[in-house]
Amino acid sequence: MKQEYTISIFTLDHIGMLNRITNILTRRQINIESITASESAVSGVQMLTMVVRTTPEMINKIAGQMEKVVDVIKVFVHTSSEIICQEIALYKVTTKELMAGSIIGDLVHRHHARILEVTPEYTVIEKTGNKSEITGLLSILKPYGVLQFVRSGRVAVTRQVKELNAYLKEMDEAARETQALTEIYN
Repeated sequence: MKQEYTISIFTLDHIGMLNRITNILTRRQINIESITASESAVSGVQMLTMVVRTTPEMINKIAGQMEKVVDVIKVFVHTSSEIICQEIALYKVTTKELMAGSIIGDLVHRHHARILEVTPEYTVIEKTGNKSEITGLLSILKPYGVLQFVRSGRVAVTRQVKELNAYLKEMDEAARETQALTEIYN
């Protein structure tokens, strides 16, 4: 049965990485519901965060294929319960309609949003939260004349304590041991 997964891919910061990673999903006909790219806590390492819906068997195959790509350091796959995540959305709404009912203050407060800009023509509202909170506010704002709506991809951190730094340290120690053994046998 298909379920939602968040894939965290740590790569070296090289041109074309996103293309190589997305090709793996395209070949398997898996749609990317959300994608975000950013720097990570480790200097020179980029983090790609993707949200996909697929089966447990397929996500394991995909993660394995992604780890084989040159310049991919590590791929982590998480379910929603294993991460803390947020998205950000901007809503551009007609000011006239929004101000007519004098609901703007209550609406913003009730939905933990904030106003970024107000002009006579439009008002821009910002909301951070999960996908359902963001789409919920969109539904409420539609009757007031939504001119534009944009939502970011998911940004997420794991609930686990072991971070990429610990994984990199383990890899480094293993590489040193391998090099020491190679030198002994040569």
